[in-house]
Amino acid sequence: MTDFTPVASLIGGLLIGFSALMVMFFHGRIAGISGILSRLLPPWYGMGGVLWRVAFLIGIVVSPFIYQMVTGSAVSQSVSNDKVTMILAGLCVGFGTGIGSGCTSGHGVCGISRLSLRSIVATITFMAFGIITVYIIRHIIGGSA
Repeated sequence: MTDFTPVASLIGGLLIGFSALMVMFFHGRIAGISGILSRLLPPWYGMGGVLWRVAFLIGIVVSPFIYQMVTGSAVSQSVSNDKVTMILAGLCVGFGTGIGSGCTSGHGVCGISRLSLRSIVATITFMAFGIITVYIIRHIIGGSA
């Protein structure tokens, strides 16, 4: 069973939206993690602002620790211990962001808010496949996705 936390979810959504707005306002860029990270790697390294990209990624890594300091409770998340599954999942996500020209944050948060048809179709596609994947794993295979 997955716990739903409406207040924490609302605050998290507001923070994600605010960060996407700030990236667009100050840098004129979409706050898609795959694009931010990929522009820090060859052959794109140095093309269009390294410092803000590094700061954005550091913020993502540091934010759970800030949350714990503010609330006094640790962030909990369960992830599979199966290394093969995690590697395959990572490769699928990487492949998907490559052929989809972006990730969930780029398309789902920034693209939909800009009313981009391409982003709306991409978001519907990855949400549908996410739902199908969880259904297959939980109800057909019998795992705990």
